Amino acid sequence: MSGKAYSYELILDFAIPESLSGTQRWVLSAMRRHGLGLVTMLWRILGNEQDVCDAYQETFLKLAHYQGGQRPEHIKAYVFRSASNVAISMLRRKIIERKNLSEISNAGNEIKSPANELDSKSLQQRLRSDITRLPEHLRNVVILHDLGDLPYCQVGKVLGITEATARVYRCKAIQLLSVWMSKEEQ
Repeated sequence: MSGKAYSYELILDFAIPESLSGTQRWVLSAMRRHGLGLVTMLWRILGNEQDVCDAYQETFLKLAHYQGGQRPEHIKAYVFRSASNVAISMLRRKIIERKNLSEISNAGNEIKSPANELDSKSLQQRLRSDITRLPEHLRNVVILHDLGDLPYCQVGKVLGITEATARVYRCKAIQLLSVWMSKEEQ
């Protein structure tokens, strides 16, 4: 990971020529300040490099085009919220695509393999799928705290809630996820 962080810094150093406009400079500055944390969060949500790169690019394009190139008041909150929304949308599209492909290929055969049930990748996908089903206020707390490694105080600031509320929302989200995951196992 340290090799990736070093190369990440080199890319940003080459990406800032002196001829950039003010709008472009603050976007690149935001990339430098929040990029590594954003990549970490996206990696935990999406689980593969290509999707992380796509979500990262889409997030910063949204930032650059925010209200005609205007700078948002809370850049970090905007970036992390946009990235989590992009990642959730990508997961939802994949779930729909996978479901459609399995319906076509199975044509009525829904035999579950015991080996597949124990596979950790399968469990991760189920958990990601269930996270997308959570109500938005609960999902945002789980994404920012558990996948983005933000402390509750920062989660509260980003979402405009108190630290205690963030803790309660996470507790409710974990309870829902537990129920959903146990139902799918039966």
